[in-house]
Amino acid sequence: MSHNLPDDLLLRLSRTIAVKTALHFPKERWKDLERKAGTVAKKFGYPDIEEFTSYLESSPLTVDQIEILASHLTVSETYFWREPQSFEALEQKILPKLIRSRMQKEKRLRIWSAGCSSGEEPYSIAIALKRLIPDIKDWNITILATDINPRTLKKAMMGIYGKWSFRNAPDWLQGKYFHDREDEKHEILPEIKKMVTFAHLNLAEANYPSPLNNTNAMDIIFCRNVLMYFTGERVKQVIHNLHHSLADGGWLIVSSSELSQQVFSQFTSVNYPGAIVYLKDHQKTKMLKPVPFAEVPQLQKHFHLPLKPVHKIEKIKPVLPEIKKEDIKETESPLPGRSNYEEALNSYSQGSYAEVIDTLEHHAATPEEFVLLIRALANQNKLTEAIAQCERVIAINKLHPGLHFLFATILQEHNQFSKAITSLNHVIYLDPNSVLAYYTMGNIFLRQGGALRAKRSFENALALLKKCNDDDIVPESEGLTAGRLREIINATIKSRVLS
Repeated sequence: MSHNLPDDLLLRLSRTIAVKTALHFPKERWKDLERKAGTVAKKFGYPDIEEFTSYLESSPLTVDQIEILASHLTVSETYFWREPQSFEALEQKILPKLIRSRMQKEKRLRIWSAGCSSGEEPYSIAIALKRLIPDIKDWNITILATDINPRTLKKAMMGIYGKWSFRNAPDWLQGKYFHDREDEKHEILPEIKKMVTFAHLNLAEANYPSPLNNTNAMDIIFCRNVLMYFTGERVKQVIHNLHHSLADGGWLIVSSSELSQQVFSQFTSVNYPGAIVYLKDHQKTKMLKPVPFAEVPQLQKHFHLPLKPVHKIEKIKPVLPEIKKEDIKETESPLPGRSNYEEALNSYSQGSYAEVIDTLEHHAATPEEFVLLIRALANQNKLTEAIAQCERVIAINKLHPGLHFLFATILQEHNQFSKAITSLNHVIYLDPNSVLAYYTMGNIFLRQGGALRAKRSFENALALLKKCNDDDIVPESEGLTAGRLREIINATIKSRVLS
């Protein structure tokens, strides 16, 4: 296809965009890139695309700039019940089995719409659940909907749509689950709207799964018409992270145009009429190539617990809490030269949380092992067991803020928000400079509809972050830098109109 800009300039631009944002523009899409680049260059204040390209090549980008690029270079358009075969598989096969399995246990489901755009997909999921579960008020339902674009998130949170959003929807949808407005648009019913939690998240980053952004222990993840925009290497990373975000037995649903047995080799493909979906199979996860023994200790930093209050993040030396001698048991190493903890940590790094539980549930003796076991239980949606283990360890180590913070994140997942706030207040009392305690508290207040309290918590977190360098690692964040957390908080404030 012909274009006006020289090939060498479009090659430079496409490569730079790939490096900066992981968005993929092969040569066959250069015409589309040229058309969109002119608009986005003007947004950056450059009338000339070559000058804009030189700027991108030489300058680091802020999260706001990345969002501007992503929002202009990708298509945010979607509609209700898109690819109906996927929803048929969801309603007729996947959800009924999950619902039956949970009816006699915890009535709990966790679903993530990754790359939700303007909200039609997560609201479609919410409606499907409403139709299938008669006693849905008795269930603990999480529908997380994330996107990189604050502008589309604002639209999604409003829940107001025109006729074009219903172009492929079932006939009964609009009349049963929407109010007609005077401006000829349609607003989703409040009972459906409140089922969905919207949040800002960039899938190209590696900050998931994490209880901090509620992206762990998912039963189902929708990630449709998103992977097509990424480079090959970034696609592998995203799929790896999504695999880890699912509990064993969880499902990944992608677009029919993104299906690939080679790309999704970590999963077992399951064929339904008109749709192929991917299952996180516990047995297949076990067969994945193990992490080399020498690499395992590098992951231990994710589970350390701070002992002293934080004054300057880069100076923090994580110290593990002490377990009483009578709580320690003699255990046998599962392999010669490898401890229970190392074996479990290797399983955790592969996303095989059931293996972690098998290894540690009756043998955990050290703080590291208890924390790893608790995280694995939470990632398997076994929150009652995770809470019980937290309570046991905290009873022995009442003055360790890290344990109270871990407890708060699990209580939050269990929708026990008041208890989670209490635990976070314990963290702040023990460590007044805990950035993540204020950040997590802000997110809880948002979920409860407390915009003013959320804003105050976020402002407290931002005030503490001013003391830090951008590249300082925030304790308990699993590698998140102070600069990135600052950008995430500002993006949350922006998308929620809290400023």
